[in-house]
Amino acid sequence: MSVNGGDVNAAVAVRGLRKTYGKVEAVKGVDFEVAPGEVFGFLGPNGAGKTTTISMLCTLATPTGGTALVAGHDIVTERDAVRRNIGLVFQEPTLDGYLTAEQNLRFHAELYGVPKDLVGDRMRQVLDMVGLWDRRDGKVMTFSGGMKRRLEIARGLLHSPRVLFLDEPTVGLDPQTRSAIWGYIGKLRHSEDITIFMTTHYMDEAEYCDRIAIIDHGEIVVIDSPEALKASVGKDRVQIQTGDDERAMALLKENFGVEAAVREGQVTFAVPSGEEFVPRLFAGLGVPIRSVSVSRPSLDDVFMSYTGSTIRDAESSGTGNQWMRAMARGR
Repeated sequence: MSVNGGDVNAAVAVRGLRKTYGKVEAVKGVDFEVAPGEVFGFLGPNGAGKTTTISMLCTLATPTGGTALVAGHDIVTERDAVRRNIGLVFQEPTLDGYLTAEQNLRFHAELYGVPKDLVGDRMRQVLDMVGLWDRRDGKVMTFSGGMKRRLEIARGLLHSPRVLFLDEPTVGLDPQTRSAIWGYIGKLRHSEDITIFMTTHYMDEAEYCDRIAIIDHGEIVVIDSPEALKASVGKDRVQIQTGDDERAMALLKENFGVEAAVREGQVTFAVPSGEEFVPRLFAGLGVPIRSVSVSRPSLDDVFMSYTGSTIRDAESSGTGNQWMRAMARGR
């Protein structure tokens, strides 16, 4: 069964979803579905449309066009039903630092109408899941950034949602804490009957997803599993540092028929069997090479293959943030 082409049995079904701010189109008619129990990721630079899409799916922003079902409910006509069936961990912290962890969760339980006789057991369950039961009486202002993030995940799970949205769940955290957060998320997908929809611009986080949608400039470029996406690239990435990058790129094209570009400060190109190509490169480039590195296809290579730039380059260009500036001006 489908509604406007979307599968009502899907955890999330989106067709032609759009959002504009004045003349800036932040989300450009995206289509995708998320299966029940799936860990689904939006991968893209800041300003690509990830948070805007989640805001619409969570009923925090009204679509300009298109349709979407979340947990079988329309995000425009059944907003209350959608909200009852989702949990949301925002990119920015939303906890009350003057309250304890337990008080924050009890307030959330009251907002969502969790039966009082169930709150105690459910609160212990989710706090145990994120390793914070022993800190339930501590004020949130005394918590580290990682502890606050874990508490926000526990809060998002408290009312037993069918879909949990994680918007950049580990942004601003150190690598060790980020890894710990993903350990907790991994455990929850096996202990809770839940679908996880996350956004990230961290390549290593995207590896945790069953499928990834690469989004750039408000459009979904490709959707597949991390392994399938990396296999689709089929070439190794080679990066070199030279004394004359422009001449090196010209000679790569002239001598080897290889197209190259400066990415992250290095001449970057893709070739099959990169390790076998390197000796030929040193012998025939004609420009001194200061350093060289070869890497197997990564999700960053996938992003570059499909969009023409790396995520870091896309973010540093600032072009993806046009809609943010337009929204701030109220246009």
